[in-house]
Amino acid sequence: MNFILLDQAPAGGGLSSILMIVALFAIFYFFMIRPQQKRQKEIKKFRESLGSGSKIVTAGGIFGTIREVADLYFVVEITKGVTIRIDKGSVYPSAEDANQASQNGEQK
Repeated sequence: MNFILLDQAPAGGGLSSILMIVALFAIFYFFMIRPQQKRQKEIKKFRESLGSGSKIVTAGGIFGTIREVADLYFVVEITKGVTIRIDKGSVYPSAEDANQASQNGEQK
């Protein structure tokens, strides 16, 4: 008879576990998912703003200047007369541009 009473959960135990799961999901959303979505939007906005003459760095560490923009790729000049075609997803702003932007922001 005692073993039957031990198997019963206290009343309201299910509600508190559901609230805990909801709280954990909210924490994950606000501290992990939402900031990542913001970063992805900023990167997409940056890549859309690139045009001919923009200085970039590829994911592989190649510095260059965009010479042609297509739907899925850029043609990048890495030195005089040497151009390569790279995927748009592997492009980042150049370190020089980032430094200039930060210096301009500090001087204002």
